[in-house]
Amino acid sequence: MRSPDGLPPLRQVIERHGLQAKKSLGQNFLLDLNLTGKVARAAGDLSQATVIEVGPGPGGLTRALLMNGAVRVIAIERDERCLAALAEVAAHYPGRLETISGDALKTDFAAIAGDGPVKIVANLPYNIGTELLVRWLTVAEWPPFYQSMTLMFQREVAERIVARPGSDAYGRLGVLAGWRTEARITFDVPPQAFTPPPKVTSSVVHLVPRPAPLPADVRMLGRVTEAAFGQRRKMLRQSLKGMEGARLLEATGIDGTRRAETLSVEEFVALANAV
Repeated sequence: MRSPDGLPPLRQVIERHGLQAKKSLGQNFLLDLNLTGKVARAAGDLSQATVIEVGPGPGGLTRALLMNGAVRVIAIERDERCLAALAEVAAHYPGRLETISGDALKTDFAAIAGDGPVKIVANLPYNIGTELLVRWLTVAEWPPFYQSMTLMFQREVAERIVARPGSDAYGRLGVLAGWRTEARITFDVPPQAFTPPPKVTSSVVHLVPRPAPLPADVRMLGRVTEAAFGQRRKMLRQSLKGMEGARLLEATGIDGTRRAETLSVEEFVALANAV
């Protein structure tokens, strides 16, 4: 029995190519084409965009992106076992899928994107998802090379990305995402939708870059948030002590008895600029 795109069902592809998910690679394959289609549609109009996908695995989301009109998909896959399955997808969609065999953490995404609008859409491997997001949020050039990001994370991580000041989930990720993007959770995906099923619910987060975020030095903002949230239960005058905290707090007019989770993104930017 063929799938809606005319290719074999994903379970058959996995069995034929021996693609049992590897925990060491953070793999959890999403096989339901209805759900992969929903992820693709959450990214908006793909008809004019180059889509960058990280960790395509057997190609479930890749196929959904192509079925939903992506003019070009660049898929970065570290697991060489998956390349043959992806080659079959490429043959089915001539000239529209390019697979790069390599490590996403060593990839120059801006260089491979080329000209034209770029969207990043991925069911990110759990073990590198947060690190990749931070890298994309802190690129030197802004506006960035991408038009939007539609990414799947564990629900807990997704909540940290969209968190607002005063919430338990608010931390470094919330500051960086809130500083440079508009981020929202679009929908949840239950564990049973994956093979193998993870122990947690996943969520799809859609992030759109702000055209003109408050000016700040990316490295300094990273240092300030790391220090402040590294000891989040302590008052700022203690957690920022190693960064001449007293001087920073005086320069910005921020009360040193406050804790990190109470500060707005604007206040963190002010602290970074004071450094």
